[in-house]
Amino acid sequence: MKTILGTKLESSRKFTQDGKRIPVTRIVAGPCPVIQVKTRDNDGYNAIQLGWGEKKLTKSTKPLQGHIKGAKLKLAPRFLREVRLDEPSQFQVGGLIKASDVFKPGDKVKVTGTSKGKGFTGVMKRWGFAGGPATHGQSDRARSPGSIGQGTTPGRVFPGKKMPGRAGRERVTVDNLTVIAVDKDKNELLVKGLVPGHRNGLLIIQKVGKEKKFIPLMAKGEREIKESEEEREARLAREKEATEKLKEAEETKESVKPEEAKATEKEGGHAEG
Repeated sequence: MKTILGTKLESSRKFTQDGKRIPVTRIVAGPCPVIQVKTRDNDGYNAIQLGWGEKKLTKSTKPLQGHIKGAKLKLAPRFLREVRLDEPSQFQVGGLIKASDVFKPGDKVKVTGTSKGKGFTGVMKRWGFAGGPATHGQSDRARSPGSIGQGTTPGRVFPGKKMPGRAGRERVTVDNLTVIAVDKDKNELLVKGLVPGHRNGLLIIQKVGKEKKFIPLMAKGEREIKESEEEREARLAREKEATEKLKEAEETKESVKPEEAKATEKEGGHAEG
């Protein structure tokens, strides 16, 4: 099992043990109940259907209530998504899949979600057009798309032409994110980087590999950077070099100031004469 459903909570920052500050996203992932198990013999392909979120049974349709009856849930799931598997027989309807069962710190994941809607936008925001010239008599066409086609032939606009319209609210997948931490008690994931969508939006998190050079987070309240002797010597050398450059810059500024003062005095004397 390499996939689980979740929702985005917030974006923040953390520090790793080597002292680097990284952006992280906190995601609530699971527990996801197994609603249905599909097999190649019965359905033509192997998959399991997972549920995520909660809503009252009275706010769900009668067909959905009958569909989730086998899982024996007190509340209806807010979302239903299928996950393809090679061997779905190891899962049972009503079972729970937790984030700690799927992910560990250092796993590489890809996260799929729905991007934020931007509303009706012009071609410059939607497609990145450069816009028209700002001068030479151009008064009211600075953000226009320009020509959208030919003349009498073909006499129409070709399908797929980039024009103004609704932007955002699309299915977006972000690859090569790293799981930084897993909270078993809260069923939360800390993922390095940003994920698409707004808060409480549905996310599909899929494990794709392992980070080769994984550096865990710095412990809470800890301020010392964990590093080897070679890394420490290199860091101290860089700091020494930076301080020397700052001193040189300050000395050059101090030496330039008297010369500038003399030059202004000479100019003032010539002006008076």
